[in-house]
Amino acid sequence: MGSIKIAPSVLSADMANLKGELDKIAGADYVHFDVMDGHFTGNLTFGVDILKAVKRSTDVPVDAHLMVTNPDETVDWYADAGADMITVHYEASTHLHRTLTHLQQRGVKAGVVLNPATPVCVLESIIDVVDMVLLMSVNPGFGGQSFIPGTIAKLHELKAMCERHGVSPLIEVDGGISSKNIAEVVKAGANVLVAAPPYLSPKIPLPRLRCCRSWATRPHRRHKPYDRRSKPHTRES
Repeated sequence: MGSIKIAPSVLSADMANLKGELDKIAGADYVHFDVMDGHFTGNLTFGVDILKAVKRSTDVPVDAHLMVTNPDETVDWYADAGADMITVHYEASTHLHRTLTHLQQRGVKAGVVLNPATPVCVLESIIDVVDMVLLMSVNPGFGGQSFIPGTIAKLHELKAMCERHGVSPLIEVDGGISSKNIAEVVKAGANVLVAAPPYLSPKIPLPRLRCCRSWATRPHRRHKPYDRRSKPHTRES
């Protein structure tokens, strides 16, 4: 099993204390930066100016997730603002191959995002190009949702596709990640996990980030079923 990368989301960060919030996650692998335009999703979040502020405030690479209706026209805004990785939705991009290769030519890592209802098979003709595939394990737009179990099967399918093509893009999962499902998600093929609060908000976050990685790599324990017929152990005299 390779290294598990943690990408805390700034979606619930205190914007009045952005530098302080980012300092808390200095040990993370990425800052996950959710861009929502109020059209592709029913929520409105951050734009270019906030991304520039994030880049001024941390050395952690920024993974910008564009939940917008016109990613082909706007990716350059976020590349110019300093995003290290930009992921666009398959459902929104009319010219996906062109957009991904354009970003890579600019020196920006490029990825594609699939909503929960979008099958993995749509990536068959593009998987050789992408630097990252992000599988949404909740419907995009709002935090605090429960993990959609069908994501596990999609992870297995995606991993098999990558093996067939001989490629190894990063595989990120976003939504509902917790200690209850993190090991299963990683076992199925994910190697980048978007961590929502409480990973972002505690005063001492690095132990939380390390704990997140520990949960991800911890082997499953199988408990022996209790047998009512078994007799209690007694000490021999």
